Amino acid sequence: MPEIQKVLPKYLQIAGHIRDQIVRGDLNPGDEVPSERELAVRWSVARPTAARALESLRVQGLVESRQGSGTYVRASQAAPRARERYERGRDLGTMYGAAESVEFLATDIVTGADHVVEALQLPTGSEVIRRTRLLRGEGGRPIELSTSWFAPQLAGPAPRLLHPERLLGGTGKYIAEVTGRDSEYARDQVAARLATAEERRLLELPRPAAVLVYRLTAYGSSDQPIQFDEATYPPDHWAFRQEYPLAR
Repeated sequence: MPEIQKVLPKYLQIAGHIRDQIVRGDLNPGDEVPSERELAVRWSVARPTAARALESLRVQGLVESRQGSGTYVRASQAAPRARERYERGRDLGTMYGAAESVEFLATDIVTGADHVVEALQLPTGSEVIRRTRLLRGEGGRPIELSTSWFAPQLAGPAPRLLHPERLLGGTGKYIAEVTGRDSEYARDQVAARLATAEERRLLELPRPAAVLVYRLTAYGSSDQPIQFDEATYPPDHWAFRQEYPLAR
């Protein structure tokens, strides 16, 4: 018989919150993370719970302790998924970290591929709005090739989707502001495959090279898709981490 899912232990909830801050670029390599005492006060938990949260992050290789100094973020090869970017845009007004640069490769209207129009619930062969970006991390190394797709009807009420510029808070926030359509929930998929020639060129990968492809569809309150995102990551710049309770 179905049961309500159990929530994660408090220490994993705390560790997951800090991990997301690291992955999405709120905390950069070398930044100090909150101490046990600060975490205990902020989360209203006992010191041992806060200590266990930091230990969980150390085990994951995300932070390191320095004797007599504190706990600091280590260099991470993790690339933010769309979920982390949406959260960052909502909380901080930007979807990108301070160390990331964004180059717009395309902002236009094209004929959508079958999987794109299917995700947006459009007829086969429909035109779609395309926003393609190349993201670089520290040192200028490519870390993500991403494209956001939208129904062509948005070109009128949301013209900035066709401008090669960053939108404050992200495209979802912009669409909500100009159309009143908020994203209520999202569905994502992850798969690995060989990179195309264009992906190898842009992401500076050898031939052949595997990439991870992450697809996310954001839906409105009527279960109608608002946005379809497709991101491609180099094999050494991805870490998919998620904690969840196991049934007993």
